[in-house]
Amino acid sequence: MIYLADICLRRRWLVLAIWIIVLGTVIAFHGKYPSKYRADYQTPQEEATKVFDLLDERFPARKGDSINIVFSAGSKLNTQVNKETIEALLKKVAEFPHVSSVVSPLTPEGANQIAKNGATAFAVVNLDRTIDKIANLDADYQKKFLALVNPGTRNGLEIEVSTFVDSRSLGGETIALGFSALILLVAFGSVLAMGLPILTALFGLGIGSALGGILSRVFETPDWAVTVATMIGLGVGIDYALFIITRYRNALDQGLSPRVAAITAMATAGRAVLFAGCTVVISLLGMLAMKLGYLYGVLCLSMIAVVVMLAASLTLLPAILGFVGRNIDRFRIPSIRARGEGEDHGFWYRWSRVVQRRPWMIFFAGAFVLLIITLPLLNLRFGFPDDGNNPKKETSRRAYDMMTAGFGPGFNGPLLLLVDARGAGNIQSTLMKLSAKLQTTDDIAFVLPVGFNQTADTFLVNIYPASKPQSKQTQQLVKTLRNDIIPGVVAGTGVKVLVGGFTAISIDHADYILRRLPLFIITVVLLSFLLLTTVFRSPLVALKAGIMNLLSIAAAYGVMSYAVNGTWLGRLLNIPETPVPAFVPMIMFAILFGLSMDYEVFLLSRIREEYMRTRDNSLAVADGLAVTARVITAAAAIMVFVFGVFIFDPNVYIKQIGLGLASAILVDATVVRIVLVPATMELLGDVNWWVPRWLDRVLPAEHIKGEAEIEAEIAALFDK
Repeated sequence: MIYLADICLRRRWLVLAIWIIVLGTVIAFHGKYPSKYRADYQTPQEEATKVFDLLDERFPARKGDSINIVFSAGSKLNTQVNKETIEALLKKVAEFPHVSSVVSPLTPEGANQIAKNGATAFAVVNLDRTIDKIANLDADYQKKFLALVNPGTRNGLEIEVSTFVDSRSLGGETIALGFSALILLVAFGSVLAMGLPILTALFGLGIGSALGGILSRVFETPDWAVTVATMIGLGVGIDYALFIITRYRNALDQGLSPRVAAITAMATAGRAVLFAGCTVVISLLGMLAMKLGYLYGVLCLSMIAVVVMLAASLTLLPAILGFVGRNIDRFRIPSIRARGEGEDHGFWYRWSRVVQRRPWMIFFAGAFVLLIITLPLLNLRFGFPDDGNNPKKETSRRAYDMMTAGFGPGFNGPLLLLVDARGAGNIQSTLMKLSAKLQTTDDIAFVLPVGFNQTADTFLVNIYPASKPQSKQTQQLVKTLRNDIIPGVVAGTGVKVLVGGFTAISIDHADYILRRLPLFIITVVLLSFLLLTTVFRSPLVALKAGIMNLLSIAAAYGVMSYAVNGTWLGRLLNIPETPVPAFVPMIMFAILFGLSMDYEVFLLSRIREEYMRTRDNSLAVADGLAVTARVITAAAAIMVFVFGVFIFDPNVYIKQIGLGLASAILVDATVVRIVLVPATMELLGDVNWWVPRWLDRVLPAEHIKGEAEIEAEIAALFDK
């Protein structure tokens, strides 16, 4: 790290030129090959996935997705003007690319698509392939389809479209950068010092976003993945630069020359940043254990964001420090007093001594607070949000409300039963028994037979629940159909009945992820444990770090669960009452375990430096906390604001992820890093640093070093 920093300082013009060239090249390349986002949330070998596979094989006309065009009039639809309007529109839709068929409510085939009150109806538009596959062929297909339908009111007839959502973006990156700049200004008290982390973050964000967009053409990538990657990249990029610049300013205050100060900062804080970034990458790589296609895109974009920001912090930042020199505190804000690490003997110094004197009391107080925050986790419910969670300005939400008013909420997410009688006996008898049983099943509002395939060995049945797609009742209905009703009807007949549809997909998806989650968690924790044991040469410190990270993540799950269950917190943050997609907690774990480890590495690296200097664990813990708490608090505040901005994104997935990440960082940097970690280390004493002799011999030499080791290496460098 020392030699890399020295090279970047001496060749700073070359380093800056390389970064500018790379930035311009990838942006130009991305302009030629723009992003392509798509995602398939079906899970391999699950029942709902098998339904789609059999549809593709035996009902080619239904192998694609379907879209509802919903019509509503104040009184009756069957006026001549309304009929002409509907027929003219559906004629255009039938001729639109990738539309295989249109079932109009004005035809005998669509007679059941008119509500009993006669004021609402819907047409079913069947596509020849799934929407994500169409998007690969035509990225603007959604916009073109919506332009053709032109949702809104015409001659008293309201027309809306289900499934599709409007293109929307919060623009959270700009807002997050603004908040970050304000916090950095307060932390440094200098406009120039504030601008350096922002500058490196902008380089990293530009390159990472462009590279991620290009690779989205290679990997299956959902549209929300770019926002997740942006959140992570901004957070780590600004935080890493903040830690390095803080150490640089402290070294200048100690009388070191700018060159020696920059090398010292990179050898201490820079080395900690390198290890912290590696833990984030390792955590993200854990997503590979899930073996889900769309997660590869999320992983790819997120990892690129972290790696690029890490590279900028370790190469571009020291080069810029070479230009800045002693001018780091230029353009100081007179009303803000910025202090270096060693000068902070205020609140945090006094707090570190409180922890030193009363570790048991501090430990139990922190543990109690963490337990209260985590308790709502017991009520976490998995499933996919539906169109009813979209903003009311969107046509998909208006279509949802119209369907609910005219037919009932269950018509927004019908279940599809596929009856496979290939090789079985009398299918008609089985179908009659099944139909009779379904008609008397609770929470089923309507049963609609669709018909046989060409070989008359497969039959489809649409079931419309009485409850909305994301409700507990509909989820329970799927389980009842699969576990009780269907097995009782088909037993001994040779007929197979599979349940598919929106709710069935969400149940299968959650079950699949929850089954693989233990492997995912064990993999991430184990790899992080090995890395931290290498960094700090202490298996106990590494084990404690892993446990503390798990506690932070559990608390974040608790906050998210509380917010999405219709509580005052959800209403305050405009987060709808909704189940949580199973991939959200999993992605949060991958991100948070790495980010939480950042603060652990920064805190423990300074504690270890103090311990290597004094060999007094109690003093090392207190002094390490005193000199890092302020910068950790500033870094956490930046992360909280970066993530918190996205709570107000229109996408409900991003809302949930933003809330989870923001609350986790807030809890981690306060209750965990400033309370539980130092209290625990105080209680453990010198045992913190115990390492078996055999392990000490096999561990690599690269680790967090004490000041004496670093000074010797720098002296050797300058002697050459």
